[in-house]
Amino acid sequence: MNKITGKVWNFGANIDTDVIIAARYLNSSDPEHLAKYVMEDADPEFPKKLQRGDIIVAGENFGCGSSREHAPIALKAAGVAAVVAPSFARIFYRNAFNMGLPIFELPESLEIKEGEEISIDLDKGEITNNTTNKTYKFIPIPPFMQELIATGGLINYAKAEMVKAK
Repeated sequence: MNKITGKVWNFGANIDTDVIIAARYLNSSDPEHLAKYVMEDADPEFPKKLQRGDIIVAGENFGCGSSREHAPIALKAAGVAAVVAPSFARIFYRNAFNMGLPIFELPESLEIKEGEEISIDLDKGEITNNTTNKTYKFIPIPPFMQELIATGGLINYAKAEMVKAK
């Protein structure tokens, strides 16, 4: 999983966890239930339009607000392959990796327009806009964080490590 390619959906700055998954749906922590309502308050039709493998590109401070893990769980369960933004709220950043959702910090993220296709190369630290042929550099994700993504999150990583230790 060193390359992710998908169609872009744009969202603005300061998308908080209540917009990612509204509190009214938190009576369940079932990922498939949460996926049905992801980003609904930003775009009521988004859960229907989203295709597995699509990528969210947003503005500054994505994932601000509460510390709930439901937000990255909902995005991942809905099929979002990655989120690209200039910055992420600190707790969302950590929760995303813990849940196995790839996120990438890119200051120029808003140059990428909705409907365009991008490819993210984790090894090279590059995002290529396949529609415009423009390439952007991001700071590569550290190897341990890549392992968290590859194994599907912190719990799966810990389980794999326990099996290795036996």
